[in-house]
Amino acid sequence: MKISQIKRFYHIVKTFLIYGIDEELPTHRHTRILRWARKGLFWLHNQHSDKSFGLRLRLALQQLGPVWIKLGQMLSTRRDLFPPDIADELALLQDQVEPFSGELARQQIEQALGDKLERWFVDFDPQALASASIAQVHCAKFNAEQEQAGQEVVIKVIRPHILPTIQADLSLMYLLASWVPKLSKEGYRLRPVEVVQEYEKTLLAELDLRHEMANAIQLKRNFEQSPMLYIPTMYPEFCHKNVIVMERIYGIPVSDIQRLEDNGTDMKLLAERGVQVFFTQVFRDSFFHADMHPGNIFVSEQHPQDPQYIGIDCGIVGRLNEHDKRYLAECFVAFFNRDYRRVAEMHVKSGWTPEDTNIDEFEQAFREVCEPIFAKPLAEISFGQVLLNLFNTARRFNMQVQPQLVLLQKTLLYIEGLGRQLYPQLDLWQTAKPFLQDWLSQQMGVKMLWHKLQDQLPYWREHAVDFPMTLFDALKQQKAMQLQLSQINQQLQQREKQQRKSSFLWVGTVIFVATLWQFATLPTWLISMALVSSIILWLYGLFFRR
Repeated sequence: MKISQIKRFYHIVKTFLIYGIDEELPTHRHTRILRWARKGLFWLHNQHSDKSFGLRLRLALQQLGPVWIKLGQMLSTRRDLFPPDIADELALLQDQVEPFSGELARQQIEQALGDKLERWFVDFDPQALASASIAQVHCAKFNAEQEQAGQEVVIKVIRPHILPTIQADLSLMYLLASWVPKLSKEGYRLRPVEVVQEYEKTLLAELDLRHEMANAIQLKRNFEQSPMLYIPTMYPEFCHKNVIVMERIYGIPVSDIQRLEDNGTDMKLLAERGVQVFFTQVFRDSFFHADMHPGNIFVSEQHPQDPQYIGIDCGIVGRLNEHDKRYLAECFVAFFNRDYRRVAEMHVKSGWTPEDTNIDEFEQAFREVCEPIFAKPLAEISFGQVLLNLFNTARRFNMQVQPQLVLLQKTLLYIEGLGRQLYPQLDLWQTAKPFLQDWLSQQMGVKMLWHKLQDQLPYWREHAVDFPMTLFDALKQQKAMQLQLSQINQQLQQREKQQRKSSFLWVGTVIFVATLWQFATLPTWLISMALVSSIILWLYGLFFRR
C-alpha cells in the first residue's frame, strides 16, 4: 500500500469504529482484535450508540464521501440482502457535493472539444446548475454560427482527477469486502465481494458519458412523439468521454407535489402514466431507464391535463430479453391468480433454479410467503415487493442471481413509490394488467408467429440457394463419419481379439513355468497333463496371432 492508501484506510476504519459498525458483528477472535484496536490503537468509542444501526451506517457512508454514498445508494436497492430498516435508511443518502470551479469546468470542456467554448457557445454560466459526485452541469447557448443558434443547452462534465480517487477507494472496498465473511457467518450470505464488483461495473460505466448519450438517444427514439415521456435531445458531435451536451429542459420536479397541483396537473393520469411508461419500456422496448429516482424526473408545465414526464440522466439502463419478459409477465399473472405452482414451475423452466428442485416444496414456499400479501386490498399490493418476495424465496432453492431483474425490481419500487406519492389511490394492478395480458396474448397469437416468420424470411431466402449443397455436404459428412466409425469398430474388435488370444499364450507360459518349478514333487501324469495343456494353449495362441 502507498502512504496515501494507508491514510485513507485508517480514515475509513476509524469512521466505521466511531459509528460502531463493528458492534453489529458477532463475537469471535477476529472481532475481538477489531474491538481491541478500537481502544488500543484508535482510542475510540462508539459516539452514536443511541442511534439505530441503519442510521449509523448511513451517517458513516455519508462522512466517507461521494464514492461511499453511491455505494450506499446501490445497497439500498438490494433488499434481498438487507432488512427493510437498513435499506430505508440507505435510501436517504443524497449524492450532493460541492461543485468544482467554473474555470476548471471550462478547461475540461475546451480540452474535450478541442477549442475555445466561444467557437460554439455563448452565455456559458460558470456557476454549476447541479453538482454530484461524478459530474456537474453548466448552462450555455449555441452561438449564432451554429445550426441550433440560440438553443439553450446544458453541458455535463466529469470531475477532474476523479478516476484515481475512485480506484483507490474501490481497492479498499475489495479489501474490506474480503474480510466480511471472516468476521461474520452472515457475511457469506451478503456476498460482499460480488456487491463491490457490481458497484465497480456501474461506477466505471458512469465515468464514460458516451454511454449516457447513447442511452438517451435510444430512449428518445423509443418515445418519439409520445405524450407520456420526453427525453432531451443529445448533440453527439459535442459528446465525448468526459463531456456531453444536451438540450436544456424546463419542468416541475416530480417530487414538488404542491407546484404540480398549483399548475392544475391531472395527478391521477400522471401517476398512471408513470406506471405505463415503465411497463412500455419493459415489455415493448426491452430497454428501460433504471435510475428513475425523483431527482431525474420532471413534469412538463405545458398541458397539465395531459401531463408529460421529462426524463434526464440516462447513465444507468436495464435490458431484458424475451425470456426475462415472459418470466415477469407469467409470474405476475400467476401470482395474482394465486397459482403458486405455476410460479414455481416458471423458475425451474427458466433455468434459474436446478432441474431437480422439488416443485411441491417450492410451491409451498411461495404460498407461505405470498399468501399474507393478499391480506391487503389488491390496489395496495406492491409489484416491487412481490418481486422481492419471489427472489428471496427462490434463493432458498439455489436461484442464480439475475442482475437485470434486480435492477428492474429497484426501478419498479421507485415507480410505485412515485405513483402513490402523486396519487395515493393508484391501483397498480389495474394499470399494469393490460400490459401483461396484451403482451402474453401477443406472444401466443398468430400475428406474433407471423412476425417471427417474417423476421426469419430474409435469412431463409439468403440460404435457400445453398440448401442443396449444404444437404449434400451433410450427407457426405455423415457417410464419412459412418465409415470412420466402422473402421474404429473394426480396430477395436481386432484389438479385443488379439488381447484374448494373447491371454492363451500367457496362461500356457504360466502353467509351463509352474510345472518346471515343481517338477521334482509332482506325479508324472500331472506333469504330462500340464505340459500338454501348455503346448495346446501356445499353439492356439500362436495360430490366432498370425
